Amino acid sequence: MRRGGILNRHLAGALAELGHGDRVLVCDAGMPIPHGPRVVDLAFRAGTPSFAEVLDGLLAELVVEGGTAAAEVREANPAAGALIEDSLPAVELVPHERLKELSAGARLVVRTGEARPYANVLLRCGVFF
Repeated sequence: MRRGGILNRHLAGALAELGHGDRVLVCDAGMPIPHGPRVVDLAFRAGTPSFAEVLDGLLAELVVEGGTAAAEVREANPAAGALIEDSLPAVELVPHERLKELSAGARLVVRTGEARPYANVLLRCGVFF
């Protein structure tokens, strides 16, 4: 058994398969899940686990060179917007419809129980060297 970090075996295994340039969609409970990417659904109840908890855990495990989020997050969910912009080295804001289109190219989708709007980010994996 692992000492710490991400304990969910499905998520830990999926993260180990990621490489440079792969994309990971971290999304709220309402985001449409595209067909194709591997999905790890962590949603338990509305708000559990939160977007912030999951994003924080993923960023502790992954090298991330940037991300894409919906521009609407700034107005509709300022806390999530600030978290995204403060946590990532580079953030591109696009219309929510465009984010949904881009999410089809994700290698992994991690669904949270977040129940506040626009708490979604498409992470772009980097390398540690």
